[in-house]
Amino acid sequence: MQSELNKVVTALREFYAHETYLLEKDLGERALTHRLAVTVEGQFPGWQVDCNYDRLGERTLRLPHGTIISTDDHLGKSIYPDIVVHQREIPNNLLAIELRKESNHQPVEHDQHKLQALTDPHLWFAYRIGVLVILEKKAVSSSEVYAGGTIDPVLSGFLSRQLKDAGLRAGEGTA
Repeated sequence: MQSELNKVVTALREFYAHETYLLEKDLGERALTHRLAVTVEGQFPGWQVDCNYDRLGERTLRLPHGTIISTDDHLGKSIYPDIVVHQREIPNNLLAIELRKESNHQPVEHDQHKLQALTDPHLWFAYRIGVLVILEKKAVSSSEVYAGGTIDPVLSGFLSRQLKDAGLRAGEGTA
């Protein structure tokens, strides 16, 4: 999974290098998500990269009733992940990314619960890894990695170190 995380770091480096206008003008998360997805796509040849993808094979992506996350809308408050790296037809789900701006005042727990659910192997065709990335204008303010339905402290630490080494961690001489 470290290989996939290194590709995410490379995509974030490209994103920050090429999308300063969007970041400086404080555009919305959906615009940022799309542009990050474009850079992620270049890192994963042979995989499809989609934003707000709401299918598992032929089925609509839904969580069991009674779970924390709403799944009954298409208004951005659902389980649909911001960015996914997958093979649509199989389905073979590699990576789910949730992107947030540091200025987002909605509870971060919503995105954390989504990644827990999306990587939970007991629910459906789980993603092997999930990444939460919180963006500031010049760097990533924080990140988390999820695997097996929980936050993975070892992989989270790895991603944090890789972001720091790439000069992409806020407070590390980039802000």
